[in-house]
Amino acid sequence: MTVDTVIAGGRLVTPTGVSEGSVAIDDGTIVAVGHEASLPEADRRIDAADRLVMPGVVDPHVHIDEVPENRAGTMPAETAAAALGGMTTFVDFAWQGRDRAGTDEDAGLLDGIAHKRAKEDESYVDYSLHGVLSRETEGTLDAIPEAVEEGVTSFKMFMSTYPVGVSNGFVDSAFERIAAEDAVATMHTEDPSVCEHLAERLKREGKGDPQYYPDSRPDYAEAMAADDVARMAREHGVKYYGIHTSCRQSAEVLSGFQGDGSRIRAETCTHYTALTREIHESRGNLPLIAPPLRTDDDVEAMFEYLRDGTLSVVSTDHSVYHREYKEEVENWWDSPFGANSAQYSLPVFHEVAVNQRGFSYPFLVRVMCTNPARTFGFPEKGTLEPGTDADVVVFDPDETWTIEETENASNATFSLYDGREVTGAVKQTFVRGQLVVDGGEIVAEPGTGRFVERDLPDWSE
Repeated sequence: MTVDTVIAGGRLVTPTGVSEGSVAIDDGTIVAVGHEASLPEADRRIDAADRLVMPGVVDPHVHIDEVPENRAGTMPAETAAAALGGMTTFVDFAWQGRDRAGTDEDAGLLDGIAHKRAKEDESYVDYSLHGVLSRETEGTLDAIPEAVEEGVTSFKMFMSTYPVGVSNGFVDSAFERIAAEDAVATMHTEDPSVCEHLAERLKREGKGDPQYYPDSRPDYAEAMAADDVARMAREHGVKYYGIHTSCRQSAEVLSGFQGDGSRIRAETCTHYTALTREIHESRGNLPLIAPPLRTDDDVEAMFEYLRDGTLSVVSTDHSVYHREYKEEVENWWDSPFGANSAQYSLPVFHEVAVNQRGFSYPFLVRVMCTNPARTFGFPEKGTLEPGTDADVVVFDPDETWTIEETENASNATFSLYDGREVTGAVKQTFVRGQLVVDGGEIVAEPGTGRFVERDLPDWSE
């Protein structure tokens, strides 16, 4: 028997350990793991000596292809960036109204799902979708079971100042329906009334410099909203996943609810583990994200709560803008929120978690690969187990290099990590056995990726 590929002689990283070994891949699947001598001959041999061989990153929180005029992401560009960063699977968003602009009033959630599924032949990596519930109607709630039938098994709502924000009453009803399907609910949690009040006060005081922006969305506003949502989730028994946890106060809230047996999980994002609000002094409006960057203490809190499992996933919240949309405004409140990081998330988190704080490689794999796959119903992802998808990254943990935003594959024309030196680099990325990245270059064509219909995840583990 001859297989397609053997990745030979690397250090294999699983959620539970690191061992020397090789991986055999055939027809898109991992068929064997062991010493090279025990594996079949291969048409292609990848020498992984002195390198890590790990599952592809699974990112459950990206904004890839959204239409409003100040968003610049397209499926080919952003999935190329993802592959270069070792990301082999992501979960994007399907919008009522077909896209985030929501201008098509006749288009519902299922139309939004169809719109994004049709992008399959433009993607370098695999992807799925969260359904966004932004219209407070019975029709929105009635679409939930139909979306689940199409493999969209998680749903997002916004408790925020965004135009797509919904009321607590609607969230309560939606949680009841989502729980009935045994699907997953996710929420953007910032108390909108507090944030709107503080933003208006800053405007009256003429504090348009971006260094004041984080004061408009304080940590306690995030914690208040997290508490509201967690209480509703507990009452309905819904599987709830808190996104982009940014601060100690919010993580403390979620930790308290996890202790009572509620089905509550949560993530943080790479930027909340690597950056603080002081970056606004040098980068202006570019780091405007919501929730905002916080303090050094909040950064350390993210690691504390990742260590104890309160936070179980590190995502990117990748969003795409041209620099001018952020910078060519007079005040921070005229600048859009969001920043890209799909291409650099793995090396940056490797730097701050493993190199700087001594976290293990199995920890890295758990929070960036295995946990998100299990949380969102990807049984074939986030693992090197034989019989699963051959989504594999070969990573050089010793290569030191400097991130340069001019090297972005993304349509974003800036990076918050520009000029940052990191040690650790993606060398090869395989998506279901197909070599997409080799030596830091895209070597495949768009369409390598496919849309994945997800299972209802089992959270009993």
